[in-house]
Amino acid sequence: MKKSRRARARRHIDPKGLQFKIWRYFVAFAAIIMVLLWLLQIVFLRTYYQSMKTLEVQKIGNDIAAAYGTSSFADTVFKYSFNNGLMVQVLDESGQPQTDWQQNGTGDNLHMGPPDPLAFATLTYRLSQSTSGWVTYISDDSSHHVGGQTLTYGAVLKSGSGKRYLYINAQIAPVDSTSAVLQTQLIIITVLSLLLSLGISLLIASKLARPIVRMTQAAEKLAGGDFDVQFESGSYTEINRLAAAMNYMTGELSKTEQLRRDLIANISHDLRTPLTMVKMYAELIRDVSGGQTEKRTAHAQLIIDEADRLSLLIKDMLDLSKIQAGTESLKPVTFDLGEKARVILTRFAVLAERNGYRFSLDCAGDTAVTADERKIEQVIYNLVGNAVNYTGADKTVSLRVARQNDGVCFSVTDTGKGIPPEKCAHIWERYYMAKETTRHRVVGTGLGLSIVKAILAAHHARFGVESIVGKGSTFWFVL
Repeated sequence: MKKSRRARARRHIDPKGLQFKIWRYFVAFAAIIMVLLWLLQIVFLRTYYQSMKTLEVQKIGNDIAAAYGTSSFADTVFKYSFNNGLMVQVLDESGQPQTDWQQNGTGDNLHMGPPDPLAFATLTYRLSQSTSGWVTYISDDSSHHVGGQTLTYGAVLKSGSGKRYLYINAQIAPVDSTSAVLQTQLIIITVLSLLLSLGISLLIASKLARPIVRMTQAAEKLAGGDFDVQFESGSYTEINRLAAAMNYMTGELSKTEQLRRDLIANISHDLRTPLTMVKMYAELIRDVSGGQTEKRTAHAQLIIDEADRLSLLIKDMLDLSKIQAGTESLKPVTFDLGEKARVILTRFAVLAERNGYRFSLDCAGDTAVTADERKIEQVIYNLVGNAVNYTGADKTVSLRVARQNDGVCFSVTDTGKGIPPEKCAHIWERYYMAKETTRHRVVGTGLGLSIVKAILAAHHARFGVESIVGKGSTFWFVL
């Protein structure tokens, strides 16, 4: 039992998983913040404090030195010494104070007396080595008036009665006790921060990973052939976009799968039908009409017709495959598109004679184009054949070839039932037929419009269909 629990735990903890990585990043971030706090508040606290105190006293000393000799000097000394707890003196060349008072931050005028000789000697020596006219330094000499560790600022003042020195002492407060308090607090803060970062990271990781896990499960269902699966949106824009893209992909895959099934069904039907007819009429010749010349000839002709239809189907499938695979290159030449349409119509003359179809051709202007003549001939033949299959009861098919600003436009119009707008985009697909269309094709194999699309796309030609339900359709292209 314990082993199975450990195994389940190992399965749930994936070092490469999003949840584990988010948790690791959060904990690492919290640890870095804690390290910085410890460095600034404990390790470098004394150095940081002394640096800030030095800059503060340096600025105050420069301000006081600048005010020396002006009417605001006493006010400036009082302000800074009172507000910052400083001892300020102006000394002569022998180290004696030149004022009757000094402020030490209490608000009272105190007579502090001169600094000890060693302190004054240190001050003058450092000023003699300075190129800026002022110095700051920290001293541990307990002989200073304030006692303990002090920060000293010294500057040479401009005076008409000999050298004068500005002498400022500031006490450096001990930070050991403060550091001990901060250390105790930081231990508590560190523990709480790591615990909070762990809990928050697990919460965020779970919230972020949940929609991705659901998408993974849905994708696995899709891979198993379930095209009804839906990818759920989440609370994030990126997840919503991904879900929308995956749902669109699912719809397209579902259409492709349906087209594949229809393709197999249609090919099976189109191959089986002529083969069944060939077999049936061959059996009739063998069993019934073998001795009757007229019937035998009719049955043999039907066998030939079905064999031709089967051959045409195979040819169309091969042509479409070659065009889509790009294995057949175009051979462009200049020819008259209107004349080509007229020649192709002669191939449909038998339908006009036997079945009462009516064909018309209208040519306007110069209709010369440059394209692959054989393939454009195939396009026109397939478009006319498609119009023959779907024209209305009047059996009228109208062709028009005319020059436009952007080229020569060919169009063929039938008077059939028309195509609903939502189905116009699908009619160029292989073996696509409107579901309500059950009539038998007069010519062609069902691959005609797919071949038309592939050839015109290879020519980079514009093409399309305009249809009105109940009135008919017009297929066109421009070269």
